[in-house]
Amino acid sequence: MLNSNSTTIPPDTLLQAYSGKVRVRVGGLLLREGAMLLAGHRGLLPLDAPFWSPPGGGWQFGESIRAALVREFQEETGLAVSVGRFLHLHEFSKGKLQALELFFEVLADETTLPQLGHDPEHAPDQQVLTELAWHTPRQLMHLPPAQVHPVLHHVLSPDDVFVPQVRFS
Repeated sequence: MLNSNSTTIPPDTLLQAYSGKVRVRVGGLLLREGAMLLAGHRGLLPLDAPFWSPPGGGWQFGESIRAALVREFQEETGLAVSVGRFLHLHEFSKGKLQALELFFEVLADETTLPQLGHDPEHAPDQQVLTELAWHTPRQLMHLPPAQVHPVLHHVLSPDDVFVPQVRFS
C-alpha cells in the first residue's frame, strides 16, 4: 500500500470543488495477478475511512475520453497506460456529489510500479487521494460495502471485471 501523509480536513472542504455539479468521470481498471489497482479517497465516509475506487477523474473540455483517462491515471498512479475496452457505465450520486462514470480496461507495463500521485485541483495538504493498493475481489468482499465503489460490488473474480454492466443508482 502506498500512503500519503494527510491531515484531517472537514469533508465539506475537501469535496467543495465537486459539490453541486454534474461531472463526467473516467476510470481505469488495471489487473495484475488477479488483483485490481484501486485508489483510496478520503472525505466521502465518516472517520476518514477510505473509499476504494478505480483510479480516474474528471473529463476536461477539449480532450478525448481516452486522453482524459491516460492523464488521470498518470496523475494518480504515475503509470503510463494504454486504454482498452469500454467496460462499465455508472451513475454515481451521493449527497451533493453527482457523476456519470465511464470505466475502461487499462494496460500498463508490468515492470513499472504505481506511485501515489495527486489531484491538481487540491493543495498538497488537502488531497482527497490518500493511498493506492492492489485488492483482489475476495479482499473487497471483506470490506464494508460503503468503502467499495458500487461498480465493484458484484465482482467475485477478476474475470467479472470484464463483464459489461450499466448501473444506475
